[in-house]
Amino acid sequence: MLQEYLKRRRHHCAAQAASPYLFTSQLGNRLDVGDIHRTFYALSRQIGLRGMDDSRGPRLHDMRHVFATNTLVRWYEAEQDPERLLPVLSTYLGHVHVADTQWYLTGSPELMKEAMHRLERRWEHRA
Repeated sequence: MLQEYLKRRRHHCAAQAASPYLFTSQLGNRLDVGDIHRTFYALSRQIGLRGMDDSRGPRLHDMRHVFATNTLVRWYEAEQDPERLLPVLSTYLGHVHVADTQWYLTGSPELMKEAMHRLERRWEHRA
């Protein structure tokens, strides 16, 4: 998907082709963080994630938490080893240390269920 995006960007905006930034403004500069957040808030209102007059609601950063937690749940469901794969998730999130990723792992019911199944299997093998 990213390669296709870069291909289209090169085709439509030749001046941006050499930009060191992946996602750029129409001038080839990095995107403004404030603009990104305002766009997210506007879109979240349009699709009903937050009310038209709400000053609080889902934040763009919340998507990182959901992504990290859902990735871990998928690894459990696929019988993969999350402990071994956690450095991959940390790298993807841009963390230098795996310990920094723990703050993104929300204790969802799905995650707790998968962790409990794994723990029960470990206990069964010791009996």
